[in-house]
Amino acid sequence: MRSIRKTSALTGSLLVAVTALLTTAGSALADDTPTPSSSSSSSDGSDGADGSGGGPTEAGTSFRTATAFRPGQQATADASTGDYLYWVFPVDTGQRATVTAKVTLPDSAARKGSATWQVDVYDGLRRHQPCVYGARTRAVAADADTLELRCTLRTVRAWAEPWSNDPLPGSYYVRLTVVNAQEEDLGLPVRASVGASLSDKGGSVAVGGALAVPLTASAVLADADGDGSDDEPPAAAVASEPEGGWASGWWSDRWIWTAVGGVLGALAGIGGYSLTRPSRVSRRVS
Repeated sequence: MRSIRKTSALTGSLLVAVTALLTTAGSALADDTPTPSSSSSSSDGSDGADGSGGGPTEAGTSFRTATAFRPGQQATADASTGDYLYWVFPVDTGQRATVTAKVTLPDSAARKGSATWQVDVYDGLRRHQPCVYGARTRAVAADADTLELRCTLRTVRAWAEPWSNDPLPGSYYVRLTVVNAQEEDLGLPVRASVGASLSDKGGSVAVGGALAVPLTASAVLADADGDGSDDEPPAAAVASEPEGGWASGWWSDRWIWTAVGGVLGALAGIGGYSLTRPSRVSRRVS
């Protein structure tokens, strides 16, 4: 009986330890994991082009001149039909980004026909990233007033094999343009609005490892457009760093479940042993 009591006491202690581990780990994740709200705006309003905390009011025309914005902001721009519009924003490890774009078209009386618009997203290596959800291309009739596009990317990984096309943490470039329009409609004024939202993922999508440097700087792109000399402009515009900084990459919630699994395995072993071990009383009787 004493053995059973000791086993029950040990089991209870292990259960308390598991509960404490889960509570502590949950608090750590809540404190350390970057959220869309924490990285999407600045309290002093310095991120907005107009100083009001809103998004920028212009767009770049290439990777070099892409306009930076933060997730949660709405970046707007007045442009002409046929222009290539570029923006850039940061995405960190374990986050899944959804890019949305809205185009306000010219008056239908001024347009001659239908048009097809498209939004593309590229990572810090200028690799085109596919959309897992949403409509990145949409055709609109000649009498339409607006159109909306949406592209949800794959979850960003902490690292990837050199041969893979996995999305990595760093800058992500948004390109918006018309891909099919009547020649007479090219040059007509449009107003574009682009935004991005982030959702934190974990569990099955969390992996170990980390990049030495997020794909935001022009180091990997220095020779893409020139000879890399010091007097040349950067190879590409750079997204601003998230307010909480880039993730270190070594931490994953898999550590929690690995520890919990080990403790539960120990509990199962102790419980099974206590149930199958003959008691001292039964051995004395026999």
